[in-house]
Amino acid sequence: MKIFLLEDDTDLSELIAYHLQKEGFHVLYFSKGIDLLEKVKDEIPDLFVLDIMVPSLDGFKVANYLKSSLLTKDIPIIFLTAKTMEEDKLKGFELGADDYITKPFSIKEFLARVKAVLKRYGTLRSGGVVNLGSLSVNLERMEVKRGNEKINLTKTEFLILKTLLENYQKPVSRDYLVEHVLKKEIYDRTIDVHIKNLREKLGKEGEWIKTVRGVGYKLEAL
Repeated sequence: MKIFLLEDDTDLSELIAYHLQKEGFHVLYFSKGIDLLEKVKDEIPDLFVLDIMVPSLDGFKVANYLKSSLLTKDIPIIFLTAKTMEEDKLKGFELGADDYITKPFSIKEFLARVKAVLKRYGTLRSGGVVNLGSLSVNLERMEVKRGNEKINLTKTEFLILKTLLENYQKPVSRDYLVEHVLKKEIYDRTIDVHIKNLREKLGKEGEWIKTVRGVGYKLEAL
C-alpha cells in the first residue's frame, strides 16, 4: 500500500518513512503541500499523512483540496502535527480526517493507528464485518450481533451506526445525520431519540457513542 507523507522536517520524514517501509508500505514524502498536490495528479495513494504547519499550502488547505476532489475524496487522511489545541483537532476532523495524532508521538502507536485506519477503510469500502468491542457489525447485511445473539436495530438506527463507524473518532453533526440519514431538510430532534435508543440497544458499546457539545456525536472506544 502507498502512503503520501507531508512533513517539512526531513529527519522526521525519513524516520517515519523508514518504519512504514519496514511494515511493507511504499512511502513518498513531501516538504511542501503544493508538491504533494502536484503528485496526486499522477498517482493516488491509499493514505495521506499530513503535517499542518508546512510551507506552500498548509496541511488544512491540502486536506480541504483532497476532500473536494472526486479522485481523492474517499482516501483516508491522518493529521500528524504539533498543533494540540482542541479547535485545531475539531477543524481537522471537520475537514474529513480519519485520525489526528499530536507530536511528540510513539512510532509504535503511530504504526498501529495507521494500520487501524487502513483496515477500517478497507473493511467499510468492501462492505465487510466491523468489530465494535464485543459486537460484530455486518455492513452488507445490516446486521449487528453479540456472539450469536442478534441485536435488532431499525433501519434508521443502523444507518446512524454505519455513519458513525465511517467517521470513527470524528464528530458528526446532527444536521449531517438529519440530511443523510433521516433525509429531512430541516433540523429534527428525533435524531436524539434515535441515538438514545441506539445506545440502549448496543449495551456497553453504546457508551462509545459520545455527545460532542454544540456539534453532534462521535463514535470512539472508551
